[in-house]
Amino acid sequence: MPGWHHAYSGKVRDLYIATTPTADTDLTTAARVLVVASDRVSAFDHVLEPGIPGKGELLTTLSLWWFDRLTLVPNHLVADHELAGDTVRELIPAAVAGRAMLCRTLDMFPVECVVRGYLTGSGWKEYQESQSVCGIALPAGLTNGDRLPEPIYTPAWKAPMGEHDENISFERTVELVGETVAAELRDLSLALFATASTIAENAGVILADTKFEFGANRETGVTTLADEVLTSDSSRYWDAEAWRTGTTPESRMASFDKQIVRDWLAAHWDGTGTPPLLPAEIVEQTAARYRELLERLTRA
Repeated sequence: MPGWHHAYSGKVRDLYIATTPTADTDLTTAARVLVVASDRVSAFDHVLEPGIPGKGELLTTLSLWWFDRLTLVPNHLVADHELAGDTVRELIPAAVAGRAMLCRTLDMFPVECVVRGYLTGSGWKEYQESQSVCGIALPAGLTNGDRLPEPIYTPAWKAPMGEHDENISFERTVELVGETVAAELRDLSLALFATASTIAENAGVILADTKFEFGANRETGVTTLADEVLTSDSSRYWDAEAWRTGTTPESRMASFDKQIVRDWLAAHWDGTGTPPLLPAEIVEQTAARYRELLERLTRA
């Protein structure tokens, strides 16, 4: 994009820095960054083909909607318009309008702040073996999809690009970021999860689990909510009525996330070599579930 320097690409998002005469194009020191959500989809640490049409715009719209409602902590968004004389000028390039956020750069903490309110996914697998999730003991007799007695905080270490994130203990987060910040990340994550869960339930949707990311404001040191937030990529969402009637949480009818993609890939790929292409029907079903989640939440 003219006027923007590509600084980094993750599995789904691309980061750009403005190339003005006074701009710093080093991501570690630049003041602002353009976060662009692509239509790429990933599962089991692989980017798959083809992408999900419209996914980047859906994720961005949902993140912006949630940022407006999570007022317990400041977030990294900055104004994406400016006044130039008598004219209001858009700062987000037209080429990525609708799927980009202009954000303050932060000193990011190397911790993914995962909160689980229900027993599912890798947590369910671990529970069957040890009656615990990430080392946290849970009551006996729980089944897949059960609501936990209370949400649990199960952080992960953010691995460098190309490596796998690793579940870690709270004690390990203290070693990484210090006792004060570790406690703040845990408490903020649980509080944000409680707020978001109530909002989702009012829309007939269950927020089963999610992950938050935080960084320190480089000027004030204040802990700030960053990255995407509560999207279908970073969270598990279920239809509340389907859950109440006993539908398996991972079923295509119950989930509003990329569980469809995970299920198909697990059934058609052994994890070696290049993942197969996603069939058109899987792409279409995934896009439809992402759209339905956004509609349910925003019209409630």
